[in-house]
Amino acid sequence: MTTFYRPTAFETAACWLPGLVEPAAPAGAVRRDPLDELKDAVRRSSDGRPVAVTFSGGRDSSAVLAVATAVSREDGLPDPVPVTFCYPGVAEADETDWQERVVAHLGLSTWRRLTVEDENDLLGREAQASLLRRGPLFPATMHVKDAMLRGLAGRVVLTGEGGDEVFGDRRARALLRTARERARPGTPRRAALGSLLPAPVRRRREHAEVRRSVAALPWLTGATGERLADAIARDAAAEPLSYAGGLRWVRRRRAGRVFLRTYGQVAAEHDVVLAHPLLDDGFLRSLGRRFPWGFTDRTAGMRAVFGPLLPDAVCARSSKASFNRAYLGSATREFAARWDGEGVDPELVDVDALRAAWLSGYPPGPTSLLLQQAWLASVGAPVPP
Repeated sequence: MTTFYRPTAFETAACWLPGLVEPAAPAGAVRRDPLDELKDAVRRSSDGRPVAVTFSGGRDSSAVLAVATAVSREDGLPDPVPVTFCYPGVAEADETDWQERVVAHLGLSTWRRLTVEDENDLLGREAQASLLRRGPLFPATMHVKDAMLRGLAGRVVLTGEGGDEVFGDRRARALLRTARERARPGTPRRAALGSLLPAPVRRRREHAEVRRSVAALPWLTGATGERLADAIARDAAAEPLSYAGGLRWVRRRRAGRVFLRTYGQVAAEHDVVLAHPLLDDGFLRSLGRRFPWGFTDRTAGMRAVFGPLLPDAVCARSSKASFNRAYLGSATREFAARWDGEGVDPELVDVDALRAAWLSGYPPGPTSLLLQQAWLASVGAPVPP
C-alpha cells in the first residue's frame, strides 16, 4: 500500500508546507551546455518508453515539449505526444492560439486534447473517490490526476513543473539588473540593496511583506497568519545570493519535494513514470554554472536556453493562463454553499470568514485543502493509514 504524506492541521489551513530539507549530496562537476544537460535528463527519464508531455501552451510546457521533440528526432524515436486539457467556459485557461503555434512550429502530427467538464473539480466524482481512498494529499489537485493518468499507462510523462521557480525572480536578479541597466530609469536599486542585507534583516522585511499578503486570507486566525508569515520569511531568508545557490535552494523547499513525491506516487498507480526535466539536478547545476547570476528577466532566461528550439514570441510572451476556476466546478461550489461549519480547526481558521469566502462565488484557491478536509468530515470518512 502506498504511504502518502498527510498535511498537518496547520499546513491544511495555510495550504502550504513551509520548511527546507537537507541539500542533496554534492554531485560531480557539470561542464556541458544547459540545453545538452536537459536533453540528457529527458533521455534518462524516457529510457526507451513512449513519451507524453503535459502541454498547456505556456512557456514551461512548451520548452519541455520542444526539448523532448528534439531528443526523439536526434535519437530516431517516435515524437512525444502533447497532452492538453481543454476547459470549455473558462476563458482565462484558453491557450489555444499559443498551443497551435508551438505544435505547428515543432511539426507534431499527434496531439491529444481532452475536454474537461467536471473531471477537474476538487470535489467532483473523481476527487471524491480519490479522497476516500487516499485521504488528504498535498496539493489538493493530486485528487484530480487519475483521469489523465489512466489514459497514459506505460508511458513516461514529462511536465513543465519548476519553470516558474527556475526562471523566476531569484534573489540575484535585482543585482544583475542594476549592474546591466545602470543608465536606464526604473532600475531596481532599492531591491538590489535589499538583496545584500544580512539574513536576519531580510527575514524581518520578508515577514512584513508576507504579513500584508496574508491579510488577503481573512479565514486564517491572527495566530495562524503570523505563524505562516514567520515560516515563509524564515525560508526566504535562507536563499543564497547567487543564482546557482538559489537553484539549489529551490530544490530544498519541502513543499516542492512533497508535491513531486506525491504526484509520482499517484502516477505509479497507473503505470506512468513522471519526470520533471526543468528540476533535474544536472540541468540546474549546468544552468547555475553557465549563468551564475541568472537572468535579468524570465524572457532572457527562456531565450538563453530554449531560443534555438522555440519561436521567439513564445520565449518572450508575458501572458499566462489561470486554471483556478477549472478546479472549482459545480460540486465544489455546491458543497461550499451548504457547508455547516464543521470539519475545520477553529483555533486555526475563522469559520465565519471562511464561510463568507466560500459563499463569494468561487472558493479561493488557498482554501482547497480546507474544502477537501471539510468534505471528508461531512461524510464521516476516516483518514486512510
